[in-house]
Amino acid sequence: MFFLLLMFGVYPLSARETPFVAGEKIVYKLYYNWNFVWLSAGEVVFEIKDEGDVYHIEVTGRTYASYEWFYKVRDKYHSYIDKNTLLPVLYIRDIQQGTYIHYEKIEFDYVNKKITSYTGRTIKEARPKVIPMPYNVYDLVSSMYFLRGINLNEFKSSKKVDFSLVLDNKIYNMDLVCQKERKNFSVKESGNFNVLECQGELISGGMFKEDTKMKVYVGDDENKLPLVIESPLAVGSVKAVLKSYENLKHPLSSKR
Repeated sequence: MFFLLLMFGVYPLSARETPFVAGEKIVYKLYYNWNFVWLSAGEVVFEIKDEGDVYHIEVTGRTYASYEWFYKVRDKYHSYIDKNTLLPVLYIRDIQQGTYIHYEKIEFDYVNKKITSYTGRTIKEARPKVIPMPYNVYDLVSSMYFLRGINLNEFKSSKKVDFSLVLDNKIYNMDLVCQKERKNFSVKESGNFNVLECQGELISGGMFKEDTKMKVYVGDDENKLPLVIESPLAVGSVKAVLKSYENLKHPLSSKR
């Protein structure tokens, strides 16, 4: 379920244009719908840390204790992004979802235009695979922050943005589509916002069926935060809702 929160163009974004800063912390509350009942399932936390030439974006996802009788999650993601280009240089995914355990480390080599991807059940079992990188490619975490850097006026005009994502030794060509603008969209516990209602692709397999789409409601302001994300699953559906935030670069334009 935390995958939903980790989702244009080929050109890097200048660091001075970023809508985020080191110290930003965003928390989403996750809800799972099963048999028409919405259950509070867990939380996912995004934190940006300043580590010299890179931003270290750390993502932690976990289910609430009251939900773990059904499905226990302990997920950890790390993405190290070059401050000048906002391109990823290193990505680590170490997850436990129910009985499923998976480790992934990706090294991005822009000089030699290649990706070295290590995948396995655990870090000790991970084996490397080299993948050609003919154009810029993002990981699950860096793709979200790069998408936050798009020009909203251009996005509203073009209605679509394309980007490429590497996951488990494969590069996927993805897109995010702007469907319409909505005023005073209600976000539980956070207020009302002007948003762009968007539709994004999901990678099928495991939790997601073939041709599954997710809904993303993006704040129509300078922060460009995903405020609500909704998606059907193979069984039931899941929703991520903005719960809290700290140290945003710009004031959040809530209309309480």
